[in-house]
Amino acid sequence: MEFQNNKDVKFKNDVYLLEKAEKNKPKLNYQEIAPINLVDIQADETGFQGFKVTNSKQQLSKLAIYHLGKKDSLVFDFGTHYVGRFSIDLNSVGSPMDAPLFLHLKFGEVAADIGVDSKSYDGWISSSWIQEEYIHIDELPYHLELPRRYSMRYVQIEVLDSSPKWKLVVNNPKITAESAVKMEDVVPIKTGDKLLDKIDQVSLRTLHDCMQDVFEDGPKRDRRLWLGDLRLQALTNYQTFKNKALVKRCLYLFAGMTTADGLVAANVFTKPRNIPDDTFMFDYSLFFISVLHDYLVVEDDKELLADLYPVAKRQLELAKKMLTDDNVVALDDKWITFVDWSENLDKHAAAQAIMIYTAKQFKKLAEMKKNSEDVINTEKLINSLTKAALDNYYDAKEQLFVSGPMNQVNIASQAWMVLAHVLPDDKAKMVMKKALEKLFPVKGVGTPYMYHHIVAALFEVGLKEEAIAEMKNYWGKMVEYGADTFFEAFDPQRPNFSPYGSPIINSYCHAWSCTPTYFIRKYLV
Repeated sequence: MEFQNNKDVKFKNDVYLLEKAEKNKPKLNYQEIAPINLVDIQADETGFQGFKVTNSKQQLSKLAIYHLGKKDSLVFDFGTHYVGRFSIDLNSVGSPMDAPLFLHLKFGEVAADIGVDSKSYDGWISSSWIQEEYIHIDELPYHLELPRRYSMRYVQIEVLDSSPKWKLVVNNPKITAESAVKMEDVVPIKTGDKLLDKIDQVSLRTLHDCMQDVFEDGPKRDRRLWLGDLRLQALTNYQTFKNKALVKRCLYLFAGMTTADGLVAANVFTKPRNIPDDTFMFDYSLFFISVLHDYLVVEDDKELLADLYPVAKRQLELAKKMLTDDNVVALDDKWITFVDWSENLDKHAAAQAIMIYTAKQFKKLAEMKKNSEDVINTEKLINSLTKAALDNYYDAKEQLFVSGPMNQVNIASQAWMVLAHVLPDDKAKMVMKKALEKLFPVKGVGTPYMYHHIVAALFEVGLKEEAIAEMKNYWGKMVEYGADTFFEAFDPQRPNFSPYGSPIINSYCHAWSCTPTYFIRKYLV
């Protein structure tokens, strides 16, 4: 699914709201990290995506005695995933330096990032996201401090060319890691299940590394603030790092840069300045309501409610324009509904459920605001949307929801209709039981983002053991593959799955994947 180009859309900046976003901008924490080992990364069918990491014959403690000539390389292993800037000291041994040093550096979140030849990439998003640099250095010694920020565990330094008369010596490789929060600020938990404890820690690292100037979707790619990711990050943050100011900043950024008609963009940039993207999603715009609602559930902030209530209300008003005369959400290619990267997924029922879900949250905002007219009108909308959902999408005989003109039965429809509480609790539980019988193991779901909603629906109806099992089957499989942080896209049956045409461009530390720690801390401890 490629995003719609909307370059002609007019935006408006609300200086008052953007100033409040700036006031909540975090001061980043910095930490210097040295590598723990030198490793080799080799093609191996048994490894994740065809590559395996083994200890190098070279020893980190003897780094200064290794002399690197043309085509020689070293791979540093920093022990876990970090986001930051890389530096290293370079020197020469032998004859005087009679030619420039030509270096190739690669930065890998997983081994395949290093092992795969970047030239093999042929996907539909830019190859410039591949983390590598080609650098000429004319004089040694030289302290190389790269200005770009990378997302990495592994760093490869390769001599492409120098001169037969001298060799390269490297020393003091390090990452200056950065994040808005600190890992030690979260108290470790013990569930009594080693795999769940490991999943919890990987989840925390994932969220930690995505908490930067804003809640980024992925520090490797795209490095920006997406509303769908923000919703899940914020929920997880309330259970873990509890950095509420960063959530406020993100809400004010979205609210401060809407279209002239008041529509919230799907994502925003903050560098080189605050800029809204010209991508819009039906479900993501509605999730502005969710993020505001969820924040106000944990923090009584009347000023925030007053500032952002009109923006939340406007998202629902604009969504209502998508309704048919029968109160069914009509999908529109100009305002796409995301739901997931899933292949061949019919999204009609999920879109209807998401509108019901967010309308119920807006009603609670209206109650907080003591706006009785909005409460009454939203209740009427919820009732009409719910009736339309049951009339058009619920198969009472099968006790499952169908979606679209072909009556597709998919897991997204079941999960979202359950989360929207379209049915009474007993019938909702039966929907998920039927789904477990007929739709599990889940197929065609491309991301942990959708899997979050599947697990959330299981917990919502009281199927706790089943929810735990799915967390372990899905996120646990990433742990089994050696994940330090959780991936953007993952299909346990197809480890090489990518929505972009090649896994080399995938993000392996991605915000919407961080939620197992939310479930564990909310439901299990």
